[in-house]
This record gives sequence, C-alpha cells and structure tokens, in this order.
Amino acid sequence: MAQEMTRRQGRPQHVRSRLPMRAVVFEHFRTPPVVAHVPDPACPPAGVLIEVRSTGLCRSDWHGWMGHDNGIALPHVPGHELAGVIAEIGPSVAGWQVGDRVTVPFVCACGTCATCLRGDGQVCERQSQPGFTHWGSFAELVAIGRAQINLIRLPDQMSFDVAASLGCRFATAYRAVRALGRPEPSDWVAVHGCGGVGLSAVMIAAAHGSHVVAVDISPDALDLAREAGAAETVLATGENDVPAEIVDITGGGARVSIDALGSLQTCTNSILSLGRRGRHVQVGLMLGGDQDPPIPMSRVISYELQLFGTHGLAAHSYPSLLAEIEAGTLAPHELIARTIDLTQACEALTRMDEQPGVGITMIHP
Repeated sequence: MAQEMTRRQGRPQHVRSRLPMRAVVFEHFRTPPVVAHVPDPACPPAGVLIEVRSTGLCRSDWHGWMGHDNGIALPHVPGHELAGVIAEIGPSVAGWQVGDRVTVPFVCACGTCATCLRGDGQVCERQSQPGFTHWGSFAELVAIGRAQINLIRLPDQMSFDVAASLGCRFATAYRAVRALGRPEPSDWVAVHGCGGVGLSAVMIAAAHGSHVVAVDISPDALDLAREAGAAETVLATGENDVPAEIVDITGGGARVSIDALGSLQTCTNSILSLGRRGRHVQVGLMLGGDQDPPIPMSRVISYELQLFGTHGLAAHSYPSLLAEIEAGTLAPHELIARTIDLTQACEALTRMDEQPGVGITMIHP
C-alpha cells in the first residue's frame, strides 16, 4: 500500500540509500578499463533502475571498447546483457514493483515509432542500448527507459545468469533460427562460428529437429557445438574449402546457413554453403574492413537464395523463448562456461579478441 501511494504521489520508489555504485569504466578507447566508484545513473521518469545481479561478457562489448561504435561517449561503462531486480521506479511507470525480477532486450524500443507499432522494436527508429547509447550493465545499477515496453518479467525459477545470457546472443539466435531461417525438422542448418551466439543457434536449431553442421577454427568450440546438438562439425583451417565440405555433408547444401561470427570469409562461406532456395541469416556484426563485404550475388540469383539480417529480439517476443526454456526444450544454462567479478571483467574485456574462450562468460557485479 505504501509503495502504491508513493507512485500515485508521483515520486520515484527506492530500494535503499547506498554508496555510489561500482562499475567497469574506460576513459579512452583501447585503454585498460578500471573498476571505480561512479555516480548512480538517474532513473528515467518512464523507466527504472535495475540492480544488476548478472551480466554477460559479449564480443559486442569488445567492439565498443575498441571504438568501433561511434555512438559511444566517453567515459563509458559497457555491458548490454543483464538481469536483476528493480531498484527504483520512475513516477510514470505502472504495473511494476521494486524488487521485481527482470531482464531486458539489448535493443530497448521507444514503443511509438512506426517500426515499433509494426511490432519490430528490435530495429526501433529511436532505440537505446545500454552499454552503447548510455552507461551499461558492467555495474551495480543500470538505467532502462520506457519500462512499460522493455521490461521482461522473469519466471521465479529462472536464474539471473540464464536470464542475462538471453539478452543478446541467445535471443538474437532464437529469432535468427525460428523467425528468419525457419528450418523444418530434418532440414540441414549450417552455423559458422561457435561463440555464444553460434552455440545458441546450434542448440535452438537442433532442439527443433534440424540437423546442424557447425563450423569453427577451434576444436574446443566444436566439442561444445556437439554437446549443444550439432550432428556434424567442420574445422576451418584456412586451407580447406568449408562450403564444399558442407555441401558434401548435407547432400547438396544447407537449407539455412547462419554467419554467427561476422567476417568476409564467414559471410561468403555461409552463402556458398546453401542449397537452392536456401536462406542465409547474418547475425555476426560486420565491422572494420568487412563492414560492406562483396556478396557472391551470382550465386544468390542462380540459386534464388534469400538473405536476412537480424538485430535482436523485441521484448514482446520473449514469452515464447521463456516458455521453451521453462519446458526444458532449450537449456541455455549449458552454454555458460564461467562467472567472474568486475575486476576480472576488465582484463577479460580487453583480451576477447586474442582469447575469446569458449562458451558464455557471466559477470557478477
């Protein structure tokens, strides 16, 4: 009752008074981040502050630290995959309480633009992204705007690690496979790159009856892909013809092929791995010199291929994903390899390119 009266009186709700939060901060791109006490973020009038209980370490965070995203203002706190509890509620937010267990998509939508009104909040015209457009979740608190549109209530039994791991990689892979690739049971699906998003795509496709061939340069990553459900694997040595091997394994080419890494080589291999009328889904970010790669368009035309890009999963699409996890159809917890603290996250972030590791790393602030 007291909380309801507070909201009606137009004042934000707070969990408790506290010291300035701890966060991973970098002052300049490509320079070592540090853990520091920094001011708490302000709670948006139509948003919330979330006390972060778990946040994922993603290659996109490394790209941000490298300066590949020109929308980042310095100093900066990275992190965009998160789960936790609501710590403060803005005065115009209804239907949520301090202490509610929540997660958010990494693309937070405005809910009012024409794209959002069509149901495509993952490519909102006025989107915000924690860890990119504003300070992110490698911290004790993170601000999320438009709470009514972007908050996702967690099932009571779902751990914060599992919920946070969905935010970018697993949710993006889910849409890539289920909404865009749309393989039928017994179709062949090729997954190029077996990091977090690739392993997620392997698990999701295999769980729905597809035959998956996984590709990576790391034998350890391919071992994890087999555990996630891959029927076949291809070790990309730099000398072998990956598309030819996939065409041979699949008996004519995959029905769906996913570039889960993002490079000229993996994008090209993915397209050339497809059989006729196949579908390529680009999940991995294409940056640097590969930002606008040449596409084997003659193959696209002659095989009548379809090319898709994907950019996450809108909040309103999460219920089906959460339901599959609750039912045991999908097991994202199996992809979590380790948990670290904020201090360890500083080094892990800067070394992602040279030491990507296998599986998903979660950070506990």
